Amino acid sequence: MKTLVSALALGVAAASFAAPAMAQSQGDWTFGVGVINVNPKSDNGTLAGAAATIDDNTQLSLTAEYFIRDNLGIELLAASPFEHDIALGGSNIGSTKQLPPTLSLVYHIPTNGKVTPFVGVGVNYTTFFSEESSLGTLDLDNSFGFAATVGADWQISERGALRLNVRYMDIDTDARLNGAPIGKAEIDPVTVGVSYVHRF
Repeated sequence: MKTLVSALALGVAAASFAAPAMAQSQGDWTFGVGVINVNPKSDNGTLAGAAATIDDNTQLSLTAEYFIRDNLGIELLAASPFEHDIALGGSNIGSTKQLPPTLSLVYHIPTNGKVTPFVGVGVNYTTFFSEESSLGTLDLDNSFGFAATVGADWQISERGALRLNVRYMDIDTDARLNGAPIGKAEIDPVTVGVSYVHRF
């Protein structure tokens, strides 16, 4: 993933002044498909008196964006379910699946080149399911929090572009084991996504 992101970033930089950028006009739709890596922060809090660690995962990503004004769109991010292993004190004790749909208001910065950078803010709702643990019955509450994104589209055809974007999501979940509270997991991941985006 890091190699792919680095290669795309170099390509975007090299092509940034090569040709007119893809226009983003009021009423346009874009749809994107790609891959996204969800990488939780390194310190995920304390559960049952032990330091918690939640690993990363990569899945299929889907985006849909409607432009309410020229260069200003409302974007919905969806993905196939992510699965994360959970460790306490360095020992794996279970896993969970999650879906993090995110709704954002995104501004695409007009340029004179093939590259169109963008920034956005929004809200994330993460639902956890299929929790499993060797210690008993694990339950994780769903999360609702702030999200932010930054990235760029690199135009490769009249209506198509390659997209590189980075997101931050505020994801915290209260955990229970066998019905008893054991603490709050602070996930707060940074995500990196690469996708193809088509404008309609």
